[in-house]
Amino acid sequence: GIMFVISASPCGGAFSLAEPWGPYELQLSDTERNAALQLNADYRYDHFISKVAQHQQLWTLKDEKGLLLLESEGDVCLPLWPHSSYAQDWVKDELASYVPQSITLEVFLERWAEGLEQDQIAVAVFPLPDAAGIVEEASELAETLADKLEQLEADPE
Repeated sequence: GIMFVISASPCGGAFSLAEPWGPYELQLSDTERNAALQLNADYRYDHFISKVAQHQQLWTLKDEKGLLLLESEGDVCLPLWPHSSYAQDWVKDELASYVPQSITLEVFLERWAEGLEQDQIAVAVFPLPDAAGIVEEASELAETLADKLEQLEADPE
């Protein structure tokens, strides 16, 4: 399940990039980063859910033409990462023109998930340059993230 890059930009109003971006970039320790990169796709998915719910932002890659989309087994998907550092790992060779772009979790849940569904674009969660991520419907990811948020609000520790 290796993912191919397709540089088609999604159309549709869901993807306006004039969004309220996250106020700050979180520091990612080398220890956490290296540990996360060792995880398999399922564990990376869980890591993504907990980090994104905790920090309430997620990351994509974009260039002047729009967002990076990948193709995985015939599905067009939008890759998402829990931190810009992981997105940055993709920025080389043919993707050298891309930059990490943050989306607030609120914007993803309220607008993007639905927009992606309408455009028939799935999401690829935390793919690595040499390992595919879990691909699922944007609505499924949104539901998982919303559940995790509720859980955190109920029990912040």
